[in-house]
Amino acid sequence: MSSSETALIAADRLSITRQGRSILQDVSLEVGAGDFITIVGPNGAGKTMLLKAMMGLERIDSGAVTRRPGLRIGYVPQRLVADATIPLSVRHFLQLRTRVSAPTLERAAEETGITAHLDCPLHVLSGGELQRVLLARALLGRPDVLILDEPAQNLDVGGQLGFYKLLERLYREHGLTILMVSHDLHLVMASTKKVVCLFHHICCSGEPHVVTRDPEFIALFGDDMARLMAVYHHEHHHEHEEGHTHGHA
Repeated sequence: MSSSETALIAADRLSITRQGRSILQDVSLEVGAGDFITIVGPNGAGKTMLLKAMMGLERIDSGAVTRRPGLRIGYVPQRLVADATIPLSVRHFLQLRTRVSAPTLERAAEETGITAHLDCPLHVLSGGELQRVLLARALLGRPDVLILDEPAQNLDVGGQLGFYKLLERLYREHGLTILMVSHDLHLVMASTKKVVCLFHHICCSGEPHVVTRDPEFIALFGDDMARLMAVYHHEHHHEHEEGHTHGHA
């Protein structure tokens, strides 16, 4: 783990209580340049609260969050609900937050596979298309850290796989730093460098194939998930031993 002096974002002994209920307890987490960290845990574990606290969007009761001065954060929420009564095109939506040049916008659209939808109303897009629009919008800010909160939760299996493959390609090609909450650990195993298992506190953390053998992980997710992860890691490792690498369209 990098020292807190070189971390892009660091939470130090973070605790948050809401309505008398402890949401996060003594959580410490550092995100360094080039990290790809996936936070997993049951519903209600405090995962979204942790992301928002690290972005400065939630009040902290004790502990501290430090962010590198001038840090640019790109945020992709779980979903965007587009209002059919507001005739907003994808292109206009992408230009709302920041002034971007046409070539920059076109490049972000091409990289995220939404070029054909730029002049479509937001409300006619599928869930997967909307998530790619949100990803393009986050990338337009040239973020130092990309933070995603269960970005594929509302997609079908094919949409989930496509989104995570896109994210992995962007991570490798752009040298992004990614902090993500996901239920789909088996789909991001190949690219995730570190898994943090959260249930109000950090139960365990480390490389995916190590964490999935941890008794705390098995206690939270069950033997079936642990076995699935073990099988995936074995197959993925075997593919690379044979010189196979994942291709990206």
